[in-house]
Amino acid sequence: MKKTITILLIFLLSMNAFSQDLYDINSIQTIEIQFAQSNWDALLDAEKAGDNNYTEATSVTINGTVYNQVGVKYKGNSSYSANQTKNPFHIELDTYVDQDHQGYTDIKLANVMFDPSFVRETVAYNIVNQYMDAPQANYANVYVNGTLIGLYTNTESISKKFVNKHFNSNDNAFFSCSPPDGAGPQSTNLPNLQYLGTSYTSYDDAYEIKSDDDDDPSVALAHWDDLIDLTYTLNNDITNIESVLDVDMAIWMLAFDNVMVNLDSYIGQFKQNYYLYKDNNGQFKPVVWDLNMSFGTFAMTGESSGGGGPGGGGGGSLNTTTQKAQLDHLLHDTSSDFPLISKLLAVPKYKRMYLAHYKTILTENISNSNYLTLANDYQAIISTAVTADTNKFYTDAQFTGNINTDYSLGMNTASGLTNLMSSRSSYLLSQSDFTNTQPTINNLGSSVAIPTIGDDISITANVTDTNNVYLGYRTDESIPFTKVEMFDDGAHNDGAAGDNVYGIDVTIDDAYMQYYIYAENSNIGAFSPARAEYEFYTVDATYATLNVGDLVINEILASNDTGETDEEGEYEDWIELYNTTDATLSLDNLYLSDDASDPLVYQFPAGTTLDADSYLIVWCDKDPEQGDFHADFKFSSGGETAILSYADGTILQNITFGEQTTDMAYARNPNGTGDFVIQAPTFGANNETLSVDEVTFNNHLKYFPNPTNNYLTLENTNFSIESVEVYNLQGQQLFKGSYVNENAVNIDFTSFSKGLYLVVVNEITVLKIARK
Repeated sequence: MKKTITILLIFLLSMNAFSQDLYDINSIQTIEIQFAQSNWDALLDAEKAGDNNYTEATSVTINGTVYNQVGVKYKGNSSYSANQTKNPFHIELDTYVDQDHQGYTDIKLANVMFDPSFVRETVAYNIVNQYMDAPQANYANVYVNGTLIGLYTNTESISKKFVNKHFNSNDNAFFSCSPPDGAGPQSTNLPNLQYLGTSYTSYDDAYEIKSDDDDDPSVALAHWDDLIDLTYTLNNDITNIESVLDVDMAIWMLAFDNVMVNLDSYIGQFKQNYYLYKDNNGQFKPVVWDLNMSFGTFAMTGESSGGGGPGGGGGGSLNTTTQKAQLDHLLHDTSSDFPLISKLLAVPKYKRMYLAHYKTILTENISNSNYLTLANDYQAIISTAVTADTNKFYTDAQFTGNINTDYSLGMNTASGLTNLMSSRSSYLLSQSDFTNTQPTINNLGSSVAIPTIGDDISITANVTDTNNVYLGYRTDESIPFTKVEMFDDGAHNDGAAGDNVYGIDVTIDDAYMQYYIYAENSNIGAFSPARAEYEFYTVDATYATLNVGDLVINEILASNDTGETDEEGEYEDWIELYNTTDATLSLDNLYLSDDASDPLVYQFPAGTTLDADSYLIVWCDKDPEQGDFHADFKFSSGGETAILSYADGTILQNITFGEQTTDMAYARNPNGTGDFVIQAPTFGANNETLSVDEVTFNNHLKYFPNPTNNYLTLENTNFSIESVEVYNLQGQQLFKGSYVNENAVNIDFTSFSKGLYLVVVNEITVLKIARK
């Protein structure tokens, strides 16, 4: 039997190890939708035409894993039609039942309506993920009631789960920047980030709020105010734009859309298909969405394509592949209809950053034909599935041909990828903005390879062809980079003045520092690493650690009913630390926990110190909001572990205790160095307030029965019982007895009412006794 269990365990582990990642680009997902109704298509069409609510599917099976009672609906605007078999799907696993697949609840499936090549969306998402937070995408074969509907692109939903994963929160202002009712040639309300006044009603036809709180409308109004504040600052207070917008991420998005001729986006006619989420630092983060018409499928009219400098963006239509290949890289840079472009690029530094990011995308993915390598690789993966898709909108010949050949899609043209991008690369690289000499950055370094937290270090780099050099750095990945100027003046640990070595001193105040360098001349900027701020260098720091025994867990109270109270007047568990040395100790970078598998539950506040021969109490009450010394865990009176350690795994104390007596402490005696014993608590004081003999007395004391009906017996065969006092919980003394050379006494409880009483033996031992 034991062998069978072992084999089964290995099998289950193997299945888990090889479980298919929902967004693995190298594998095609299998998604099977099962409806109880045979007229499921008509039901979904009716919902799409009406309230667009979900229809309940009996089950959805993802790569063999079955989920029952799932919400399904059709999605899309121009890609949806009641007259076609292959419509886009939105599957919501948790509409009716709390369930998810690998942490995902929303599955977005696009029908590849505008892409004969089948690779525009997946290649574009691969590229944008190199530079900013963006969804993942791959492919899925979709079946309904056992019939193959076709091959879909499977794109990660930009949901609250997405923003929580990337931006560390999900309850701030969150908007889909696409008109809720869809955009069309006659649309006048578009999400272009123009300032339209202080009323949200001026914005709600262009933006869809995703952070609406039905239970508290004031939350939604506050989030609309956040968006309005962004538009005001962008249009009227550009010097403060970084307080409300992640400018670097916005520049990456604008550069990406332009390089990729992704005109169904902010830079296109409808100024849409992106999301905005406000992080905890107050900055809105843009996220691109809906890349199925990238690589030049979407066309623009003459009036929408103007507002740029030279080339195809200067007032003419963008319909042909040649026109799109020559799309102006500064499209809309002077147009008030596109303030995210015109206002940002009017700031010289932001324009130079834009050109640097633009050139990085161009050289890393287009001029070197990386896009083509990806396209060919993805077509090889899906070739058989495309052939099996009898509901696709294009022929097999068009599937393979669209890599090089243009195909008309009615109002739009699906440019051959190489026709478009090869010409586009040549056109862009001939523009003066990209032929100008760019700063070069090399030989980056830190004056200390592994500094100690609190150290000042110098960051240096050799930079040529530059006017200014800046360091961007942070010691917390969830906060923005701080930007400071670097100098080549011989006074910043940079060598000799004028030697092209730039330096700056920074303080390391955490376990790591992330940084990048930006340099610019009068024409263009340059980043190192080139993909900054999305990528960066890291300096790992260490910290001075205490010696084992310098700081000890001295006392634990794991069941506190009548003892000391915290600042809120609550009886909570507590732990006492004691400095055994004659020097002040720093508790920086130390953690407390009650779980060896999660030792970093509670971190001492930065700057915490403990004087020599002193005590510190931490309340273990799961109420961290009540103060700095309230840990987010509680002890079990049944016994567990208390751990004091550093994040690198260095353990100063690991104390395991068994079942505890209420209002009795688990304490070292002698104080600071002795073994742990059960004794009356000595909150923030020397544990030897009780003598060793008294501790031994407690260890030999027996009392029974508890609860009692009438008499309580106290016995101690090793020590005399000299006094017994009985108190109720209001502190009133109900009994007091004195004894000589007695090792056993009986206390009469018959006159006491039912309830809880405190029995004090020899004025040191407190027992909690129940009368039933």
